[in-house]
Parts: sequence; C-alpha cells; structure tokens
Amino acid sequence: MAAQSDDGTSHQRRTLPGAVAFPLVAAAFAVTMLGTTLPTPLYVLYQRELHFSTLMITVIYAAYAVGVLAALLLFGRVSDEIGRRRALLPGLFASMLSAVVFLVTHDHLELLFTGRVLSGLSAGIFTGTATAALVDLAGERGTEHASLVATAVNMGGLGSGPLLAGVLAQVAPAPLHLPYAVDLGLLIAVTVGIWFMPEPVAVTARRPRLRVTRPGVPPEVRGTFVRAASAGFAGFAVLGLFTAVAPSFLGNVLGLHSFALSGGVVFSVFAASTVGQIVLVPRFGRASLKVGCAGLVVGMVLLTAGLAVESFGLLVTAGVLAGLGQGMSFRAGLAAVNAEAPADQRASVASTFFVVIYVALSVPVVGEGLATDVVGLRAAGIGFSVAVAVLAGWVLAALVRAERTAA
Repeated sequence: MAAQSDDGTSHQRRTLPGAVAFPLVAAAFAVTMLGTTLPTPLYVLYQRELHFSTLMITVIYAAYAVGVLAALLLFGRVSDEIGRRRALLPGLFASMLSAVVFLVTHDHLELLFTGRVLSGLSAGIFTGTATAALVDLAGERGTEHASLVATAVNMGGLGSGPLLAGVLAQVAPAPLHLPYAVDLGLLIAVTVGIWFMPEPVAVTARRPRLRVTRPGVPPEVRGTFVRAASAGFAGFAVLGLFTAVAPSFLGNVLGLHSFALSGGVVFSVFAASTVGQIVLVPRFGRASLKVGCAGLVVGMVLLTAGLAVESFGLLVTAGVLAGLGQGMSFRAGLAAVNAEAPADQRASVASTFFVVIYVALSVPVVGEGLATDVVGLRAAGIGFSVAVAVLAGWVLAALVRAERTAA
C-alpha cells in the first residue's frame, strides 16, 4: 500500500499494512534493547585485554545511562512532531553505530565509552517512541495489548543481549567481534521493516525542535512519587548491578568462568522482571508495589547470603526474586504516579520518574565499583545488597503507614 510522505508532501511512499508493521516495530524494539546489554558477559574480556579494574567496568556500563538521559531530556517529545517512523530510524542508526564501534575495536577504552553512550542514545530515543508506535498501530487489539507487548519486548530484549553474547562467546570464535556482527545484521533487518512502516500519527513539523524536558513533580503527587521512585530506584539499581558486574561475581567470587552461564544469570533476572510486570501485577493489583518491595528485600537478603557463603544457587534465586520484585514495583509505581499526576503535567512527571530510574542504573553501580577497589568485590556486593534492602524496606514501611493514615 502507499501513504503520504512523512513530511506531509504529496509524494507517495510505499508502506506495509498496520497489522504487519506492529510485529516489525516490536521486533525492532527488542533488537535495539538487545544491543544495549550485549557487552555484559564480555566485560571480563575487555578487562583482561585493557587491564582495568572493576570500577572501570562499572563506569563503562554507566556511560549508557548518560546517553539514555540525554535522549530522554532532549528527544522525549520529538516523535509527536516529526512522526514515529522518523524518530525510530535515528534510534536504530545510533544502535548500529554502537555495534560498529564495538565491532571494530576491543583495545581502545575511549571507543568503549563512545559505544556505550551511543547505545544509551538509541535506547532513550527508542523506548518511548516504540511504545507509542505500538499503541498507535494496535488497532482493535487496544492499548492494553500494545503495552503488554512493549513490556515483553523491552525486557525480553534487555535479557536476551547477555544470553546471546554469552552463548556466542562460549561456543564460537571471535567473542569480542561476532556478537556485534550478529547484532548489526539484526539491526539492518529490522531497519528495513521500519523504513516501510506506515506513519500512524499526523506529522506537525518537518524538523525536530529540540527542547529540554524539564523534570518536575507537583506538590500533590510528591508523596506517591517519592515512594514509587524510591522503589524504582532500588529495583533498577539491582538490574544495574547484575548487568554490570554479575560476570565478575561469578568468576572472581564463585570461580565460575562460563560466558554462557553469566549471560544466563542476567537473562533470568530480566525474565523474572517481565513475569513480575505482566503476570503478577494484574494478580496482586493495588498490593503490587508492597509485594514488589518485599520481593526486593528478600532477594537482597538471599544475595547477601549467597555472596557470604559463595553459593551459586542462592545467587540465582536472589536474582530471580529481586527481578520479580523489581518488575512489580516498577510497573505498579509508574501506574500510581500516572494515576495521581494532573493530566497537563503527566508527561513531565513521567519523565522525572524515568530520570530517577536511569540514575539508579548508573550511580549505585559506580559506587559498587569504587567500593570493590577498596574492600573487595564480595564485601562491596554485600554492602550494596544491604543498602538496597534498607531502601526497599523503607518504602514498604512508608506504604503501610500511608495506607493506615488514609484509613
């Protein structure tokens, strides 16, 4: 079929039907997020090649959050003006550039940082725009179906990156090159699909107007926001910890040096998060935020025990429970914030929430790296676990107090 060009001119561009475009956007979303976590099981190889510390691993990982925050603050509303397709394509291009940077180098620290920032930019551009595009293209399936698909492909892609890289590094040659070559091939394939997708919204501008989205929380929402954002901070700090240093934990603390195993452990955390968001939140309803915080507390207690006694089983169980808790607390917290925010400030409040989330992906992990250089990896991991458990426990207590006050 044909459609009017994205810039509103009469030039006709061939497009795919919406029913075909929907799964293609979902696939592009998954592949883009896959690329952001692809280096996870490979950090130990970079560390061996470049002779840097665990702290540097966490700093390289945290560079991703810089790119995400820049994209969220600068490009958060761009797709509403220039259209979903014209915003998704630059996100895919940034992801391809990141893959190329990692593909052509493994011995220049500066380029590793560049690749991670580009990866963050792709994720920051893609996350909101792809979710909106799925909602626009859902048709009769509705917003709820599109939101569930967006959640599944987002978290599924994030979890699949370490698994894919770990398996390839374990069984195939060129572990610092082949995963990125495969990623680049996938990106090229999904970019073709996005090129031919129909534009589901009216285009109001030919060029994006870059405006910094200023974070803000109105007074009437602050109580709910602080509790939800604190729970989100704790949960995403856990995701950051497993994504950045799980291979180092397995290798240096437990003596397990399998790339595939490292990727599988990280995958299990993200898979649990997906289950928490899609399956458990509808089941627990209004209690989801409390149950999610409790899951984070229990998960961190088990992680502390697993590190103390050097138990792989406890480490995996801790990751799964914490992932379930993270997924529940994230979805329930964001829903609570959106429900209470005034309609004319909902976008600003949501942006502020995501700023907190992505700060949680970077700052605590870098703190973990600093502590590792001082007291060692196991002690730093235990300290991190205790801090997250205390924060999640505080949120749980605050939620109980708020319910009693309201009653």
